[in-house]
Amino acid sequence: MNMNMPADDKMLLVRNYDLWCHLSEEEIDDLKIEHHFMQVRKGDYIYFEAHNLNKIYFVKDGYIKIGFIGEDGKERVKEIIQKGEIFGQFTLERNNLHGEFAQAHKQDVSICAFNIDDFEKLLKRRPELALKYSKQVGAKLRNIENRLVNLLNKDVKTRLVHFFWQLVEQKLGENTAEGFCIPNYLTHEDIANLIGSSRQTVTTMINELETEGILSYDRNQICFLNVKKLQKKLAVN
Repeated sequence: MNMNMPADDKMLLVRNYDLWCHLSEEEIDDLKIEHHFMQVRKGDYIYFEAHNLNKIYFVKDGYIKIGFIGEDGKERVKEIIQKGEIFGQFTLERNNLHGEFAQAHKQDVSICAFNIDDFEKLLKRRPELALKYSKQVGAKLRNIENRLVNLLNKDVKTRLVHFFWQLVEQKLGENTAEGFCIPNYLTHEDIANLIGSSRQTVTTMINELETEGILSYDRNQICFLNVKKLQKKLAVN
């Protein structure tokens, strides 16, 4: 991990995102931000099989893969998060990661870590920040819960449609002549892990969605050619 980032770049972390944009210089100092910035190379772990980690992390740039190693020794992916999101002990509990790992995915990433104790002190002084943070955590937990419900109650094709619809709802792409396009940070294997399927099945179903004119998928971007048709398919399922 490389922590040698320019000071101005470090300050952009807290100024460019709604959660942090109203912090004073003193409050930024209280979080000890200057000492907790990290540049992590693609494939490197931020933490691995963590149990007693009392930090939360904020993604400035890049993608983070969150998962654990199963009893069979195979990797299980829980989620892949991107800039603006939080991970680690985001519920502010202690020692509850249960062997979780966090890994820089697809590219090098820039992140910032906060000690839970320092962050809790700030939340007590800033109720409006505590409210914003609780809403962000609530949304994150709802997404996890929805994914679990889908795994238990939906067939694979329905889970895939729900997954793609969540990507649309994040609104992190742009409208183009081809459709609504987002940068592609997901392999077929990634998607299979996230929806509880096999890579071969996901590949087959993506090909079907492409044939139906709903989306186009390549290594650089995913374009939703007909968002209304995807939404209709979601409603049917």
